[in-house]
Amino acid sequence: MTTVTVKIAAALLLLVLAACGTEPATDEASQAIQPPSDAVETVVPDPVAQTNTGAVRGVSDDGVLTFKGVRYGADTSTTRFAAPAKPQPWDGVKPAAAFGATCPQTPTGNPGGLFTSWAAVPTPPMSEDCLFLNVWTPALADGAKRPVMVWFHGGGFSSGSGSSRAYEGARLARRGDVVVVTVNHRLNVLGYLALGHYGEGFEDSAVAGVLDMVLALQWVQDNIASFGGDPDTVMIFGESGGGAKVSTLMATPIAQGLFHRAVVQSGAMLSFPEQAVAQAAADKLVANLGLTADTLAQIKTMPEADIRAALEGTGAATAPSIDGRTLTRHPFEPDAAPAGRDVPMLLGTNRTENSLFIGGANPAIFDVTWEQLPDIMRRSYPDKDVEAIIAGYRALQPEASAADVYFEATTDSRWLAGHVVQAERKVQQGGAATYLYLFNWDTPVDGGKWRSPHALEIGFVFDNVANSESMSGSGAEQQQIADMMADTWIAFARNGKPDNPEIPEWPAYNLETRPVMVFDTTPVVINDARAAQRALFDDSSSYGNRYQPEAD
Repeated sequence: MTTVTVKIAAALLLLVLAACGTEPATDEASQAIQPPSDAVETVVPDPVAQTNTGAVRGVSDDGVLTFKGVRYGADTSTTRFAAPAKPQPWDGVKPAAAFGATCPQTPTGNPGGLFTSWAAVPTPPMSEDCLFLNVWTPALADGAKRPVMVWFHGGGFSSGSGSSRAYEGARLARRGDVVVVTVNHRLNVLGYLALGHYGEGFEDSAVAGVLDMVLALQWVQDNIASFGGDPDTVMIFGESGGGAKVSTLMATPIAQGLFHRAVVQSGAMLSFPEQAVAQAAADKLVANLGLTADTLAQIKTMPEADIRAALEGTGAATAPSIDGRTLTRHPFEPDAAPAGRDVPMLLGTNRTENSLFIGGANPAIFDVTWEQLPDIMRRSYPDKDVEAIIAGYRALQPEASAADVYFEATTDSRWLAGHVVQAERKVQQGGAATYLYLFNWDTPVDGGKWRSPHALEIGFVFDNVANSESMSGSGAEQQQIADMMADTWIAFARNGKPDNPEIPEWPAYNLETRPVMVFDTTPVVINDARAAQRALFDDSSSYGNRYQPEAD
C-alpha cells in the first residue's frame, strides 16, 4: 500500500458521525392557542415490552413505539476482551427511553460540517458497559410478523454508535410497517485487539466486537416477536464500517441462520487483517504499555483510555482478524465464504465516495486544476500512467472538471471496483441473488462541491431527510430520493428482492450483462455501469486491504 492509501484507510477507520445539535425554534402562534377548559386530554400509556430477561418501558410517538438503550448483553467492563454474556434477568420494568452508552473511542472529526445534523441530543455517555440496542416498531406482540431491519453503524471498526439521528428508525418503521433495530457493540482495542496468542483469557479478544453483534442477533431471534417482528425475516444492513460488519457476519459460521438478507452500503470487505500481522501489531501496543507476556493480565484492569493511547502508531485493532474459532477464513477472498451462500445480498457505492475522505482532509482538492491533477494523481498511484487515466476520463466525460475526475477516478478504481469484486464472488458462489447499485445523486450542500460523498445515502435509506439536512439539504427532490431508497430497502427486507413501484425492474447481478441500479432523480438500470472508467485502472486490491496493518 502507498503512503496515501494508508492515510486514506486511516481516515476511513477513524471517521465518526459526530456533531452538535440545536434547540428547535419556538412556534409562538401554536403556544397562543389554548384548548378549552373542558377539553379531555387523551393520555397514551407508555408501551411495555417483555423480553426474555425482563420488561422494558419505551415511549409512543405518532404511531411508532420506541425502545432505546435495551440491554442485550451483560456489562463487559469487568470481562474485558472476553466473549459477551447474556444479561442477568431483572424484576420490574426497566426504562427504555434514552440511548445506552457508546463504546469508548477517540473523538474524530466532522468534515465540512456534513454530519452536524446527525448528532444525538443529548450525547450518550461512553462506557465499556455498552451492549445496548434500540427498537422502533409500529406495534407490540400483535402477531403481524413484520420484517426486521438490523442496522450496524459506520465508523470503521473503531468509532461510531447506533444513536445517530440519521439512524432513527421511526419513519422507516411507520413507512414500511417494519421493525428497525440499531446496535452498539465493542470497538477498537476493546473489540478487536488480537491478543489470542497470549493464551487463556484472551482467546476471543480479536473478535469480541463480532461476538457482540452475534449476541445482538441472537437477542433479535429470542425477543423480536414481542416487538411485533418476525425472527424469520431479519435483514442486516450497514454503511462503511457497518457494511464491513455485514460482510463479516456473512462469513461468520455462528451467525448463520440469524439473518436472512444482507445490505452492504459503501463497505464491501474482501479480507480480514492477517492473523500474524494483527498479532504483531498487538504486540507493539503491549510493549507501548510496558507490559510483557508475564504481566499482560494487568491490561484487563488498567484504564481503557491508556490502552487506546498506546494504540497510536501500532496499526492494531483495525478490524477483526482470523482467530480460528469464530472467524476461520476471509469473507470474500479468494471467494465468497460458505456461511452466507443462501443470503441474498444488495450492495453498492456512491459515485464520489472520496470527496468526503480526501476532500474533507484536503479542501484544496476541490479547486485542483488540470495542470495540477497529474502530480496529485501520481501521489496516490505512483505506478500508474496517470496522464493516460486523466485523458481517458476526459474523453469519456468532456464536461467534467479536474476535481470531478479526481474524485470519480479514485472512487471508481477502489470503492466501486471493490464492490464489483464482492458482487462477482457472491454470484460465482451460485447461491442467493446479488443486487449491485450506484448512488449517483449530488447533494446541493456547499454549492454542490461534495458531489455524491460517502454516507450521503444513509439519510435517504432511513427516510430521514430532516435529520440529514447538513449532508443532503432538504426539499422535494430530497424526499423523492428518500421515497425511492427507503421503499427499495423495505422491499428487500420483506422479500429478498428490491423491486417496488419507485424504481424500474432491477435484475439480479450476473456475469453476462452485469446490471447495476443507478439511483438518481430518475433511477435507471445500466449494464456494467462505469465499466469504461474502471477499465482505465483497477485499484480494488488496495481497497480490499484497507483494514490490513502494514507488516514490518
